Amino acid sequence: MFERSKNKSTEIPEPVPNAVQSEERATYTTGNARSAAMIGPSIVIKGTVTGDENLVVQGRVEGSIDLAAHEVSVGESGQVDADIIAKVVKIDGNVAGDVTGKEKVIITRSGNVRGNIVAPRVTLEDGAVFKGSIDMDPGDSAPAAKPFKPVSEAAPKSDAAPELDLKSG
Repeated sequence: MFERSKNKSTEIPEPVPNAVQSEERATYTTGNARSAAMIGPSIVIKGTVTGDENLVVQGRVEGSIDLAAHEVSVGESGQVDADIIAKVVKIDGNVAGDVTGKEKVIITRSGNVRGNIVAPRVTLEDGAVFKGSIDMDPGDSAPAAKPFKPVSEAAPKSDAAPELDLKSG
């Protein structure tokens, strides 16, 4: 009876087949769910930045940033002297240039923007610094608004309606 248990304890346990695979899958999904490239605080880039992932700018970029299908975040230490085009733009640092957000633009309390903003939704937090113009026209996605007509043009005069004399005498 004791010999059987000794033989069983010396056997090498079988590896769990899904342990490594599930760990790799978790890393893979986590990596792709919010993958973001980062321009560190000591990096300076001059030119056009394009790509197919989100971008965090902690350093300096001069030129243009075009990530129309992704998010761009300018960190508190970020200095951007460029036009930015992205799906979502969040600014905690300094931006000098036009900002286009396909979905929204957020300027936090530590953000400083000098330029024009075009986006369907814009958030300026209390304490944010902004100088420029904001265009929140949704573009072709919404039906065009009817032009405003003054009341005198909107309803033609009819002979049946009496006219009011508002002159005081």
